[in-house]
Amino acid sequence: MQAKVVVVGSLNMDLVTRASRLPQPGETVVGSGFATVPGGKGANQAVAAARLGAPTAMVGCVGDDAYGVQLRQALLDEGIDCQAVDAVPGVSSGVALIVVDDASQNAIVIVAGGNGEVTPQRVSAADALLQQAEVIVCQLEVPAQTVAFALKRGRELGKTVILNPAPASAPLPADWFAHIDYLIPNESEALALTGIAVDSLAGAQQAAAWLLARGARKVIITLGAQGSLFADGAGFEHFAAPKVQAVDTTAAGDTFVGAFAAALSRGESERAAIAFGQVAAALSVTRAGAQPSIPTQADVAGFARP
Repeated sequence: MQAKVVVVGSLNMDLVTRASRLPQPGETVVGSGFATVPGGKGANQAVAAARLGAPTAMVGCVGDDAYGVQLRQALLDEGIDCQAVDAVPGVSSGVALIVVDDASQNAIVIVAGGNGEVTPQRVSAADALLQQAEVIVCQLEVPAQTVAFALKRGRELGKTVILNPAPASAPLPADWFAHIDYLIPNESEALALTGIAVDSLAGAQQAAAWLLARGARKVIITLGAQGSLFADGAGFEHFAAPKVQAVDTTAAGDTFVGAFAAALSRGESERAAIAFGQVAAALSVTRAGAQPSIPTQADVAGFARP
């Protein structure tokens, strides 16, 4: 298989509990269930790209523990090329501790584990995968120097390069922008990158304009139930989200990114790819869990907007 989408990023085991509401600092609340679910932004986006029609490969690391075996097998079960997913001796696999409330909002704490071992050298060793890709996707759950290397190498190879700046806590390094074709933050990430509150469509436009002024080629700010805002040098376009009953928003953003990458990799226009990603993300929030919630290409094709 020649991978059309290559994801450089994280693999986590999600430890998920549900509660009536998210706890306040210092507070204990009673949960109503617990599950271990394969996740991690990189792995989620790889699964989304694969389920949504793109031959996909993953570049990342797990620990030499039971979670690592499960995480790698979950990707293999999706038909994802895992030749560049390394098990690192003496290191735990990454984990994410997730609480989901009755309003389907979540709070997440991540522990990097093996994700901290994804070095530029490991990405360089997977260069054959990068060379055959149409689209290269990165996030921020692996070391920053590794992300910088992957973005730069993607630009050198002339690939379509996507950065989902998640999780974001500060502005991006200025020299990253020249290597990114599509920068895809959500509202809170856009605030962290720009200092501009994205609490309205006008706020999203201001944040997108700020990012464009810093050198971003194209920006897509995902707005949850409000859809997404696309911005480039020609202006702005708002894409409304399909109306669905949300159960769990975990991995909705990852589903959008993976779906968008998959659509681009098969030659669809960016606007068609955004619309495809919106439907995939909407379907994902109607289901619980991270990777289990991600729909297939047939699911998206069968979705009828109300």
